[in-house]
Amino acid sequence: MTAASIPALIQQMMQPEFYPHPVREAIQLIQTHISYVLLTGEYAYKVKKPMNLGFLNYSTLEARKHFCQEELRLNQRGASELYLEVLPITENGDKYILGGTGEPVEYVLKMRQFPQDMLLINMFSQGKVDEQLMVDLGRVVAQYHAKAAIDDYIRGFGEVDRVRQAFDENYEQSEKYIGKAQTQVQFDETKAYTDKFFAEKESLFKSRMTGNFIRECHGDLYMQNICVWHDKILLFDCIEFNEPFRFVDVMYDVAFAVMDFEARGSKDLGNIFLNTYLEQTGDWDGLQVYPLYLSRQAYVRAKVNSFLLDDPSVPADVKEESAKTAANYYRQAWEYTKPRQGKLILMSGLSGAGKSTVAKQLARQLGAIHVRSDAVRKHLAGIPLEQRGGDEIYTAEWHQKTYQRLLDLGLLLAGEGFPVILDAKYDRIALRQEAIAQAKSRQIPLQILHCTAPVEVLRQRLQQRTGDIADATVDLLESQQATAEPFTDTEKSYVTTIDTTQPFEGVRSEE
Repeated sequence: MTAASIPALIQQMMQPEFYPHPVREAIQLIQTHISYVLLTGEYAYKVKKPMNLGFLNYSTLEARKHFCQEELRLNQRGASELYLEVLPITENGDKYILGGTGEPVEYVLKMRQFPQDMLLINMFSQGKVDEQLMVDLGRVVAQYHAKAAIDDYIRGFGEVDRVRQAFDENYEQSEKYIGKAQTQVQFDETKAYTDKFFAEKESLFKSRMTGNFIRECHGDLYMQNICVWHDKILLFDCIEFNEPFRFVDVMYDVAFAVMDFEARGSKDLGNIFLNTYLEQTGDWDGLQVYPLYLSRQAYVRAKVNSFLLDDPSVPADVKEESAKTAANYYRQAWEYTKPRQGKLILMSGLSGAGKSTVAKQLARQLGAIHVRSDAVRKHLAGIPLEQRGGDEIYTAEWHQKTYQRLLDLGLLLAGEGFPVILDAKYDRIALRQEAIAQAKSRQIPLQILHCTAPVEVLRQRLQQRTGDIADATVDLLESQQATAEPFTDTEKSYVTTIDTTQPFEGVRSEE
């Protein structure tokens, strides 16, 4: 866009004297297809473009006022530190006035500006996104969803026909790019997967509704809309303009974030985020809809990049790059629909043996779902993960209940094609043999990883353990040693022993 084609208001907003506060650096203008954002140093100002795209309508002044207010309201949930106020803009002759008292001619959203290098996408490109940040992000998103609004109106957006509508629109809008950015096979097979999913799994969508997993979510949760400011993770720029994009399954948000990491070649980071989120929420059952949303989010990114191919104002080299990006996303969306062989991995060993440490490393390597018995037990009991469990949840009855839920989840998810790591002591023959028998009957490959370390090492680890959800203490070691049942000859063929005092380099996968 040339300077001449920039609206007069925006041209004035690019001048320091427009603002009632000091502007000490050159004002930057950032344009998206739906808004202008002006960076003034301390504050950022967003003006919505007067347009109607069908799914988004900013065509009237009243609509722009309403959606500015909605954006302010909704983003208080994840980034209250950034979103400050909605201000009117008035006009005096040919001069625009910010916060004037006359009749408004426009509305602007005032935000606090943060350093662009603290945007998660920029941190990622600089290699500054690590495991701890992903764990923190998983917890933040879990808390965000726990507080998200839920009522009968919102819940209704989980009806299978309403969910399907957005998918069908995506296919209709992208069919013309077959042969340009995607292949006929990719289009046909991706669409066939979603058609089959909706036709066969109506009951699953109903269970997500009745389970209160359709909430007022973020709707656009990827690295571009996450930042770290003052050591706090902020989720900003949520969808304010379209209810069906915001009233969605929580897995819609989760899948968007994971897809973004995977698209950029960092499946391990996506896995850490996903497993942290699942452990915090206990929503492992939600993984049944998760592949559908992974494919959907990749497909949307493909479609958006494809649209640039139709714009005559876009230079040829930009179009070429967009076509490549779109092709990668179409391929990713298609690959998510491919059937996969699930597997079960049982961890085994005394408390402090390093089961969870090994399991976390292995989960990242395999892209596996890591389910800890400590988390399952506390979710069943309805107590916070960080709260120490009382003796009442460590009875024989609770032990059985926990292991049954653990196995049920493992079989369900492995049956859906996920590698699943069940992280528990598995110190009893009956527990191990039940898992082996059930896996065998369903033709699910199974391994047992037995973690060991000298008893003095176990004691030291348990004494030094802090900030973990596990309740085990040194006092339990002796009784665990006395009651642990050795592997039978039949079980030994499934067992790989890991000395956790040595560096862990992974294990051979058994198919």
